[in-house]
Amino acid sequence: MQPKAVSMSNISLIPIQMRLLLLAVLTLAFMLVQPLSALAQQQSLAPLAEKISPSVVNITTSTVVAGRTGPQGIVPEGSPFEDFFREFQDRNNGDGNRPRRSSALGSGFVISEDGYVVTNNHVIEGADEILVEFFNGSELKAEVIGTDPNTDIALLKVEAEGPLPFVSFADSDLARVGDWVVAMGNPLGQGFSVSAGIVSARNRALSGTYDDYIQTDAAINRGNSGGPLFNMDGEVIGVNTAILSPNGGSIGIGFSMASNVVTRVVDQLKEFGETRRGWLGVRIQDLTDDLAESMGLESTAGALVTDVPEGPAREAGMEAGDVIISFAGKDVEDTRGLVREVGNSPVGETVRVTVLREGATQTLRVTLGRREEAEGAVPAVAAGPDGEDEPTTKDVLGLSLTTLTDEIREELGVDDKTQGLAVTEVDETTEAFEKGLRAGDIITEAGQQKVTSISELEERIAAAKDAGRKSLLLLVRRAGDPRFVALSLTE
Repeated sequence: MQPKAVSMSNISLIPIQMRLLLLAVLTLAFMLVQPLSALAQQQSLAPLAEKISPSVVNITTSTVVAGRTGPQGIVPEGSPFEDFFREFQDRNNGDGNRPRRSSALGSGFVISEDGYVVTNNHVIEGADEILVEFFNGSELKAEVIGTDPNTDIALLKVEAEGPLPFVSFADSDLARVGDWVVAMGNPLGQGFSVSAGIVSARNRALSGTYDDYIQTDAAINRGNSGGPLFNMDGEVIGVNTAILSPNGGSIGIGFSMASNVVTRVVDQLKEFGETRRGWLGVRIQDLTDDLAESMGLESTAGALVTDVPEGPAREAGMEAGDVIISFAGKDVEDTRGLVREVGNSPVGETVRVTVLREGATQTLRVTLGRREEAEGAVPAVAAGPDGEDEPTTKDVLGLSLTTLTDEIREELGVDDKTQGLAVTEVDETTEAFEKGLRAGDIITEAGQQKVTSISELEERIAAAKDAGRKSLLLLVRRAGDPRFVALSLTE
């Protein structure tokens, strides 16, 4: 019998199919092994915790609190219940009137072998005594080297018999959303504790001028304040500072001040015992779409200067109405970014500041002052020519306006050098009311030029319309504080 013929095409297909099947199996196995391998690497954080825990400390503070002399804060003075509460205190041997010692708990970490310790300012603020407890149970008294309430950072110093274990700071700008992090500290006063999570977000701002927080879901609770947030290399990328919680406990939203902010503060506290931040000497506000349009700008990037008091910026020739678009070679996106860049610059340094003025760019050389010395200074008020002897009143852009007289200046509490138009009434159905203008405001500029009379304002309106502008930029002062407002021009 002749053997059955086999097609050559069938013979060639069999090994190809097997190879494809084998390749698919290997690919699937590789895909499964990769996450399992990564999981195996993160199976235990014990080696990392053992390495860095000796540098993490618990901080206990004590403060003497004066006793109350009566039932203040319980019932109003003069209340018929006042005698009752005083008798209650007397029955308790007057303990409420005696000075008492209050204690608080927090965390911190050692940053040098000679005993410098970083924590939060609110942990040690007002403390009479600060005690640092190390992982091995030993305790040392600490002295305050310096504090910075703006970033809530404090630098302490302990004197030890030998070198102390310490940790280093990492570049927080390299931390990515999704990176693993570890928080250590003394949560709820329960002693040393470790929690792990990821970087949930970066560049968070809460309420401070220099805020740059890393958000994390690593469990942070009361008592963790001042403790470190580590990356997987055992380097500090943040100082645990705050939590967002309706009940005071962790709900997975914690905030750590970024290490790049902390290191600058710590360096200054170590060298000077205080912070020394750069000061430009301007008042600024963010640009909005309507402000940008009224000024003929194509974008809202930059910081709009609303006032230039006596200081470095005025000496360099900066003017109200300038838009700062670059500082020391770095683009300015908004006011927050500018404030941080200026604050991080050395006092006395001369920097190049690029501004937009009347459609053209100008570069000014500004020698920075020191912010701490300038805080509390009263900004200068723009002065102009004397107004008309008799007030002229008119309704313009939903505003009832009148020129300033000595009587009106006295009523509004401004000095005799202030020039402009006083707002006596605002139509509540107009855009002016929606944008916050109120009676008592003073309009000192329109179209980035000073105005002292109704006719000058009308000239600015006409000029803006002739230029095809849809809105007019006004500089408005309220209790001395300036801000720009753009109002739509209606026919």
